[in-house]
Amino acid sequence: MTNDEQHDHVHDPATGLDPRALSALVDDELPEGERAALLERLAQDPEAASRIAGYRAQKAALKALGASAAHSEPHVVVLRARTPWWRQAGIAACWLAVGAGLALTLAPMAPRLIGGGGGEPAFAQRADIAYAVYTPERRHPVEVAAAEEEHLIAWLSKRLNRSLSVPSLQEYGYTLVGGRLLPGEAGPAAQFMYENHAGARLTLYVTATPKGETAFRLFRDGNRRTFYWVSDEMGYALSGPISEGKLRTIAIDVCSELGGRPESWQ
Repeated sequence: MTNDEQHDHVHDPATGLDPRALSALVDDELPEGERAALLERLAQDPEAASRIAGYRAQKAALKALGASAAHSEPHVVVLRARTPWWRQAGIAACWLAVGAGLALTLAPMAPRLIGGGGGEPAFAQRADIAYAVYTPERRHPVEVAAAEEEHLIAWLSKRLNRSLSVPSLQEYGYTLVGGRLLPGEAGPAAQFMYENHAGARLTLYVTATPKGETAFRLFRDGNRRTFYWVSDEMGYALSGPISEGKLRTIAIDVCSELGGRPESWQ
């Protein structure tokens, strides 16, 4: 195998994904078909989704640093020879290895549960991952936009085999962006996305849950919070980077609007 052929097979050993594809996803440079397939993979792979979240955080930090520098120093452009793609891929693989080490080091620190309990249910974890994967998307945050709300509800209700409705969050300043179908632990799940005037987003994740399962807790991962509950064998998870008190207040209203009994929460 030639050197070029070897570089064509650079993959992250932890996720099996090509780091060039991950980088292209963050930079919104993937063709539509490849982007959709990779997002689907990330929705089912917590470790890969965590990598993407890290890349986006790094990109945001670099952008903020660049903006800060632009205000304090003259803007200078330095021209350098273009680095070959295979060398960039090798560097990306090295950074992925460093990221894996950091993940192992920091894993005991997150995520954490508020309110006790031995661990969050799988649907709450999936809701948190889906929030991290899809809310940063600017061009394709949802599959069906709010302009087709009637179609969106009918489609997701059919796929989940359950009559669904989309609660309004207008009184809290959030309007519906749209929704998408996601793979759940034991069947399909739905994600509805909302956005306020500042661009901040909340998501409501809905899926069937095993009989007898109950949960009324807040799950925290970094600055993301997910308040989740179970009602009539359906799991609901409201996720967003807002205060615990406000998220709980919204969750209580959403639960009531969807026919639940939040008064039973301790």
